[in-house]
Amino acid sequence: EVQLVESGGGLVQAGGSLRLSCATSGFTFTDYAIAWFRQAPGKEREGIACISSNYDSRYYRDSVRGRFIISSDNAKNTVYLQMNSLNPEDTAVYYCAAVVWNWARDYPCLDPAYWGQGTQVTVSL
Repeated sequence: EVQLVESGGGLVQAGGSLRLSCATSGFTFTDYAIAWFRQAPGKEREGIACISSNYDSRYYRDSVRGRFIISSDNAKNTVYLQMNSLNPEDTAVYYCAAVVWNWARDYPCLDPAYWGQGTQVTVSL
């Protein structure tokens, strides 16, 4: 059974930090890239960061570049998202997904194969 389980969400003040974890199982970890998406109330889900162990590559969207860091522990089949300098606009449900890497796109991690259940991140003023 494929599983992606996010953890680490919560409530934090603006300027603070959180680290999200995405623990995966049930598939070959290096066959997929792992991406983080988020969905704020009333907005579409957006991909924000992804990592490919296979291609040794990381990508970030402009909205998080320089503040968020994605990393991977292949021994634990787990991906992390370190989120720094958080602001209220980062409030959303954060999802991880196993994605098919697509070099044809400017941002190559928009083709999810499997999803996690999501974790809430709330940033207060």
